[in-house]
Amino acid sequence: MKKLQRIVGVVFALLCIWAAYLQYNDPDAFTWYLIYGLAAIGSLFFAYGRLNFSVSLIFCLIYLVATAFLWPEKFEGFTIGEGDIVNIEKGREACGMLIVAIVFLVYSLMLRYEK
Repeated sequence: MKKLQRIVGVVFALLCIWAAYLQYNDPDAFTWYLIYGLAAIGSLFFAYGRLNFSVSLIFCLIYLVATAFLWPEKFEGFTIGEGDIVNIEKGREACGMLIVAIVFLVYSLMLRYEK
């Protein structure tokens, strides 16, 4: 189980770092660096057995709140050119937060039932 935990944590940390990198041309790039950077750090803590259940669950809840806060009034998908760019961008951001929330929920469940 520890090997799986390490692989999952490191892979998701790398994905978060990549997601942060892709925000370089965003007007609020620094905010996204912090958001995805925190997720990457949490994932590395998980990978090396330093993340506890409570902190993981708090991360999950924070990212779920961010998902709800960012969710557009009208979800128009992800493809630019098929709707209002603001709605599409908000939908992309909200789904990114939802993915992170789900990953931290998985971390929480793995930590809760690892013994």
